[in-house]
Amino acid sequence: MTDLVHERTDLGDADVEWLRLLVGDWQLLSDLSFADLVLWVAVPQGWLAVAHARPTTGATAFVDDVVGQGAGHGRRPQLDRAAAEQRICRERDPDWRDDVPMREETIPVVRAGRVIAVIARHTNLSTMRTPSRLELTYLACADALATMVTSGAFPVAGAPTGMRRGAPRVGDGLLRLDVEGRVTYASPNAVSAFHRLGHDRELLGQSLAEVTTSLLRGRTQVDEGLSLVVTGKAPWRADLEASGATLSVRAIPLQVDGERIGALLLARDVSELRRRERQLLSKDATIREIHHRVKNNLQTVAALLRLQSRRVEDAAARTALSRAERRVAAIATVHETLSTGYDETVDFDEVALRGLSALVEVARPSGEVRTTHEGAFGRLRAEDATALSLVLTELVANAVEHGFAGRDGVVTVRADRTGSGRQDRLVVLVTDDGLGLPDDREGLAQDGLGTQIVKALVAELGGTITWSAREGGGTQVRLDLAPRPLDD
Repeated sequence: MTDLVHERTDLGDADVEWLRLLVGDWQLLSDLSFADLVLWVAVPQGWLAVAHARPTTGATAFVDDVVGQGAGHGRRPQLDRAAAEQRICRERDPDWRDDVPMREETIPVVRAGRVIAVIARHTNLSTMRTPSRLELTYLACADALATMVTSGAFPVAGAPTGMRRGAPRVGDGLLRLDVEGRVTYASPNAVSAFHRLGHDRELLGQSLAEVTTSLLRGRTQVDEGLSLVVTGKAPWRADLEASGATLSVRAIPLQVDGERIGALLLARDVSELRRRERQLLSKDATIREIHHRVKNNLQTVAALLRLQSRRVEDAAARTALSRAERRVAAIATVHETLSTGYDETVDFDEVALRGLSALVEVARPSGEVRTTHEGAFGRLRAEDATALSLVLTELVANAVEHGFAGRDGVVTVRADRTGSGRQDRLVVLVTDDGLGLPDDREGLAQDGLGTQIVKALVAELGGTITWSAREGGGTQVRLDLAPRPLDD
């Protein structure tokens, strides 16, 4: 919808955002109306359909999606009339489409006092019968919402829309409240939902706030927005918990000429959903705690290696222990990042920025060596982040230790992420302006432990590594990697 509106109309960003809010919540209006909704915007050639919603409470009026279809000037007179007169138009006689009778009504979408679009409401009349009280209540609520759309009172900016996880829908349970907050209608599903909370008496004529208070008596923790929701005074959502059950309740205040005349409440039993969410939160907390403990243990190992290296007199052994300490610290940095989030992926740019500066401080023998970070690594899976962290640790440390020989210099790490999904490629360049590779060592030695570690990890990352002389002096190492997809 957003693309069509931006490409074909001159509506401003605020108008487009209003239409997005409307489409994000208009399934409510479609279900209450038992009708398809088509959103039309004005274009130079006439009208263009940019969004379509089908009801879950009744038969659809369209087999095919109508988004992208257009109508020239004069071909849709009811759209023209609704936009010009800024009112709901119902004068048109039913049409026949594919041997099915259809009734069309048009509702102008108003923002800041002007019409920015028109909703066409199409009702399939082939299944119409004598309406029940539930259907009459649905239709009355739909008309109230449609009137609010024409006055700019619906949708409500900043209110929770119907697309959020666990959001109640029309079929889950509906209550109609008067201006005093008393229940004037409760659907069978709504009555059953409140019975599960422990309310075993009649809901009709009762103050929903008083009913809720009796259910929550003795509870110390209550959703702070619940009082506004159950009185219908604010367009908000809240959870109501009692007797081991949880209801998600959403209120939509109904207005006429700016005056509140009551409210529409939707209620959904989300007990199982909330139980699973609590389980997931518990598991997430456990995983984060595990990463935190792994990080602490790795830091302890690194500290022990550091202490041991200070007591070793042999220079080669001391160097080997220092390098082992550095590698363990690199892995600990990844687990530290994992311990602060809920995902098993890592923002590797954060790891790189944190680790490179500390690495230079430890590895440089003398001279002023700086590190710079260019480009972006993006998010990586934990196993890829660990491997890449070790690779960069080896490459940067090697550049600092052997490339500068006591002089100042700069080590630059540049990352370029291309592609998306399963076609991701990551190219990393580690360059320094140091002494460069010896003339007879262009391919780099194959027998060093650090080199063997780097090559093994690069192979694990599904990539290749090449060393070459840097133009202007120094060394350049190129990593061409294929990170694992994040959604595996």
